[in-house]
Amino acid sequence: MTQAPSRRDLLKGAALGAVAIAPGLTLIAPAVQARPAGIPASAVNRWGLLIDTSKCDSGCTACVDACKTEMGLPALDRPATDAQYIRKVDVKDPKTGHQHSLPVMCQHCAKPPCVDVCPTGASMKRADGIVLVDRHICIGCRYCMMACPYKARSFAHEDQSNQKAHNPRGKGCVEGCTLCVHRIDAGGRPACVEACADTGRAAMIFGDLNDPNSEISRRLSKEASSRIRADLGLDPAIRYQGI
Repeated sequence: MTQAPSRRDLLKGAALGAVAIAPGLTLIAPAVQARPAGIPASAVNRWGLLIDTSKCDSGCTACVDACKTEMGLPALDRPATDAQYIRKVDVKDPKTGHQHSLPVMCQHCAKPPCVDVCPTGASMKRADGIVLVDRHICIGCRYCMMACPYKARSFAHEDQSNQKAHNPRGKGCVEGCTLCVHRIDAGGRPACVEACADTGRAAMIFGDLNDPNSEISRRLSKEASSRIRADLGLDPAIRYQGI
């Protein structure tokens, strides 16, 4: 008689990638592994998103709302000054009249112009491609905001309160989408992706662009996709389908 595997055995097997637990049944490890504390980000990975605009409804703001909650951004209904890491944009083909609704955030470019123009190094790109702002050395000059062709950064005009531990904010600093780097480092997905999946639309796929076996890489290898302002040669990590 074969002894059933223990919970410890299953977890050990999962950590290695996959383990057979019964005939025809396999336990698969998560697609994204948590990064151990003290280990720096690696260029082995390049995190990105694939957004299917055919599944994105113009009236849906689940990704925007989830981002505000996750990152501790107050909803003051002041578009001119409120911090906004992700926004919904409606685009229209002038020839056909066909419309699309799509979320736009920091595109986490391989060649980010915001990093190039920053005089202090506050705008930076991690080895895994995630573009961030170090608020400790940001002087609020806003050169990065002018350089970004996606209008993906905000400026903190006021004193901040009720901040999240993973997203400390300060008056006079520039900020933008971090791709929920705190979640990624813990082995999770960005809050916008989770919220989109919860609606049942699942228009957003997160994954490692450098891993040919990841879902996002498999989709990109088989289906056409676009980059916003691909002509600039910035190589964004955010890809779109249907535009």
